[in-house]
Formats: sequence, structure tokens, C-alpha cells
Amino acid sequence: MAIKKVLVVDDSATERHIIGELLTKSGFEVSFAESGEIGVERAKHDKPDLIIMDVVMPGLNGFQATRAITKDPETAHIPVLLCTTKDQETDKVWGLRQGAKDYLVKPVNAAELLSKIAAQN
Repeated sequence: MAIKKVLVVDDSATERHIIGELLTKSGFEVSFAESGEIGVERAKHDKPDLIIMDVVMPGLNGFQATRAITKDPETAHIPVLLCTTKDQETDKVWGLRQGAKDYLVKPVNAAELLSKIAAQN
């Protein structure tokens, strides 16, 4: 399945803008959510081809939102890439155990992000 629609879930307007610009310039259709709760709802409603999920957010954090998305039969097919400042190996392992397909550390490297998206095709 070719990835065209990407949902970016991040509570930082700056991060949403940076990642959104990168993805738009690379030809993706991008939508946004400002929180884990909104991200879960948009995943169900919009059915994106891929989700880029921050971890550190108020309310439902990225680990919890990823678990909710990957355990729900309605959205379980959508790959989630965690994108966070949390750079410890234990965070990465925990994120993958929640159902994430891959893990990136901020600041985002454009080539690395696009390569990880391409790997989900």
C-alpha cells in the first residue's frame, strides 16, 4: 500500500509545522492532531495511511495513543512511527511494544524520516 495520507500527532505547533512542511514538500497529504485523544479520533475518522506520533503530550501520551490505535481493529492496520525527544533505549523498546512500527528521535532528520516512511510501504 502506497503511503499518501499522513497524520501528525504532536502538541507542539512548531513540530507540527516542521514535520508538516517536510511531508507536504515530499508529496504527502498531511493532517494534524494536537493531542493523543484527538489523534486517536482522527485515526478512526480519517483512516490515514501512516501516523507520526509524539510521545510527551498532556493527557493521553503517545505511548497510550499508539496502544489505543494499534489495538483497535478499526485502526490496527495503520502503521505508527513514534517521533520524540525521548532517546533512551528503554523508551524505544517500550514504544515498539505498544505497537509502533519504528521510532525516531527529535530533532527530525528529513532523510531518516522519509526512509522510515518508505519502509512502511
